[in-house]
Amino acid sequence: MTQKELGELRRHFRPDRVAIGRIYGCYVNALGEIVSYLDESLGLMPQEEQELYLGLLKKSLSGALGRNLLDVVFSTRQVQESEEHALLMRLRETKLADGTAREELYRKIIASTDLGGANYVILLAHDTYDVPKKGRDGGDLDSETVYRYILCAVCPTRDLRPELRYYPGDNEFHTDGQGQVIAPTELGFLFPTFENRAANIYNTLFYTRTPADPHADFVSGVFNAELGFTAMEQRETFERALTVTLGEECDFNVVQSVNERLSSMIQSHKEEKIQEPLQLRPAVVGKMLSDCGVSPEAVQAFNEYCVREMGEGDSIRPENVIDPKKLVVKTEEVTVSLSPEESFRLETRVIDGRKCLLIPVGSSVEINGVETRV
Repeated sequence: MTQKELGELRRHFRPDRVAIGRIYGCYVNALGEIVSYLDESLGLMPQEEQELYLGLLKKSLSGALGRNLLDVVFSTRQVQESEEHALLMRLRETKLADGTAREELYRKIIASTDLGGANYVILLAHDTYDVPKKGRDGGDLDSETVYRYILCAVCPTRDLRPELRYYPGDNEFHTDGQGQVIAPTELGFLFPTFENRAANIYNTLFYTRTPADPHADFVSGVFNAELGFTAMEQRETFERALTVTLGEECDFNVVQSVNERLSSMIQSHKEEKIQEPLQLRPAVVGKMLSDCGVSPEAVQAFNEYCVREMGEGDSIRPENVIDPKKLVVKTEEVTVSLSPEESFRLETRVIDGRKCLLIPVGSSVEINGVETRV
């Protein structure tokens, strides 16, 4: 899916637009036992409850593609004959009304989910989207395609903290805080994906709240598939590749320049409103290193390391390997953070035999909010 397609689906997922009839789910304790089931008509819920349930489900469509939202691809053989794909298709075709199929999915999720001993809730919903056809002027025409999909959210629960609440009838404050509440969605998925304004039954869009914890066991247990090179793995591999292969040539100026160039590419990609994610082959980064004066031998070693660790066909997503909003420089004593646009101001010097970071300042500097003169 592209960012544009994801945005279109997010805009549709509102109480006044979705066609969700019922919310299904179950409450699971820390031992993996189903405590209770949920089967509620969305239309009969109070508006506040509707919005809360839809908010938890919609969270499965949040975050950045390639970081929080990861493609899970089914092979042709899986689509044709696998149990895991057949289960998802049955749930979609029956609009989740098949109780046996729902129970089977619950069991798969429970067997594959580890939320650190927390209780959690599994939520399921089926929705339809009448995809409007785009006219030549960019306006919407009558729908020709109906996109039908299921959305799943897995949400941990937490204990309520006792709070003092005012009770008008008693004119007094009393504690109120027993039981548990549902916390923000931890993981979930959309099936099938929405691509080229239609359903792609070969793909699932998997959501993880924390990119550092992609819940690979969930993907393996529920979809019998493996995640590609995750955001955290890309970042770690990129950092190791620079450190290991460049050696003494991995100096301050080279790394600073690569970060500046990658930040500039991310910004240009965003300004040009290109929907396809920005992806770079290792050779492109190798060209950057060469432009920075890195030796051909080190550049070749960098390229070979990335291909060996990531695979021949994999690319680097700049948003996964750097923070486009800030540059962080750490020493044993201090940490300096500044925007990439201002990174050129940071210099290294040897003064009186000591290695120093130089940061030009204006007429004043704040210390704990107190403006001081320099």
